[in-house]
Amino acid sequence: MPHPPETRTVALVTLGCARNEVDSEELAGRLAADGWQLVEDAADADVAVVNTCGFVEAAKKDSVDALLEANDLKDHGRTQAVVAVGCMAERYGKELAQALPEADGVLGFDDYADISDRLQTILSGGVHASHTPRDRRKLLPLAPAERQDAAVALPGHGQDAAEAPAPVADLPAGLAPASGPRAPLRRRLEGGPVASVKLASGCDRRCSFCAIPSFRGSFVSRRPSDVLNEARWLAGEGVKEIMLVSENNTSYGKDLGDIRLLESLLPSLADIEGLERIRVSYLQPAELRPGLIDVLTSTPKVAPYFDLSFQHSAPEVLRSMRRFGDTDRFLGLLEQIRAKAPQAGVRSNFIVGFPGESEADLAELERFLTAARLDAVGVFGYSDEEGTEAAGYAGKLDVDVVAERLARVSRLAEELTAQRAEERLGETLSVLVESVDEEDGIVGRAAHQAPETDGQVTLTGGAGLEPGVFATAKVVATQGVDLVAEPVGGPTGEPLDGEGARR
Repeated sequence: MPHPPETRTVALVTLGCARNEVDSEELAGRLAADGWQLVEDAADADVAVVNTCGFVEAAKKDSVDALLEANDLKDHGRTQAVVAVGCMAERYGKELAQALPEADGVLGFDDYADISDRLQTILSGGVHASHTPRDRRKLLPLAPAERQDAAVALPGHGQDAAEAPAPVADLPAGLAPASGPRAPLRRRLEGGPVASVKLASGCDRRCSFCAIPSFRGSFVSRRPSDVLNEARWLAGEGVKEIMLVSENNTSYGKDLGDIRLLESLLPSLADIEGLERIRVSYLQPAELRPGLIDVLTSTPKVAPYFDLSFQHSAPEVLRSMRRFGDTDRFLGLLEQIRAKAPQAGVRSNFIVGFPGESEADLAELERFLTAARLDAVGVFGYSDEEGTEAAGYAGKLDVDVVAERLARVSRLAEELTAQRAEERLGETLSVLVESVDEEDGIVGRAAHQAPETDGQVTLTGGAGLEPGVFATAKVVATQGVDLVAEPVGGPTGEPLDGEGARR
């Protein structure tokens, strides 16, 4: 196929989690290296690529809406083709293509390495066969130690391990070079001082409500050298904070022969010049080791932040979910964390209305939430996900009961997180400034606040502060989970530790 003209334009529309954002930036890197011009607005693009989410019904609806919205641009803008990628495309493939003919292509993860050719075929009026879904867990060896060399597409990891690295001459500015067999080309799609870095892909857990392992596959760690090289590149691009993402960060290294690999990787990341904050997300309570707690609460530049996947606290519900723990064990874990870092940030998500959940179970969850003092809480009502064990469970609750419990626990969570924010009045925080404008003022985040999910800090005063700067500030007011703080002294690039003292 002759090399297409360099005037091709493409826009990537990303839905869902931070893992999807990393995948989109890998796709952007591949496309930029092949001569595509990346544009922000889908109306200015020849091809609109929608990176979909396939996790829950609301996310699926958002993905379909985004595809339909992009399709409407064909009548009003430059857009000639709309292509679906991501989790929903991987999970449903041909079924999605049949249900949504507005999508000119539905590509799975196996298509990512050839994304440029796929888009060019579609843009030229050709047809690329829609992805055929399959259980991606079956593509990898059962033994974790045998997975590293498997020739399987892993979004956010770069090319297949069996592929020879493909050097690209004269890379465009702002493109991360692929420096190893699992190191992706990457192009940032948004500026700003924060970026996510994928630590691993897939999950070996078998939670009865979750379909993610079936379309994301089994757990595979990225090699530390690839993670470090990507983090160094991001620091060179002006990133001040990185967030490590995967389906389960506490399993990192188990397929590399060292389940404690994260404990040694974090100090190495903290040593990278230019990075000032490292945040770890997606931690499983049952796998949270004392040594990892120590590193997360004592390592300079590593945020004492715990994104813990509790999901519930009633033991019978957790067993039905194929999870572990209970209210008292979870409270004991939080006590361990706060004994080492009293200001540590903790967030979690919970499912209410799970099959068989009783009023006593719900009361147990409310007991946990009341005692846990979480900084941020997400609450979701249970709904069946096809292909999951729970979809076949007896004891399903009426949808009205689920909705009532969702509203009840959401109200409680909102009240409790607002109270937790009030506990931070008078604390001195290190705030990473993310935006400065006339309408919203100076807005940033403290160590206990992850991007998008956990609230923010509005700084009063602070003239001269710019995005990417850390400001030392004292909390003077709250607005729900959000904080209002006054800068004390000048800006600094040196974050505070978990006790509010300078590192």
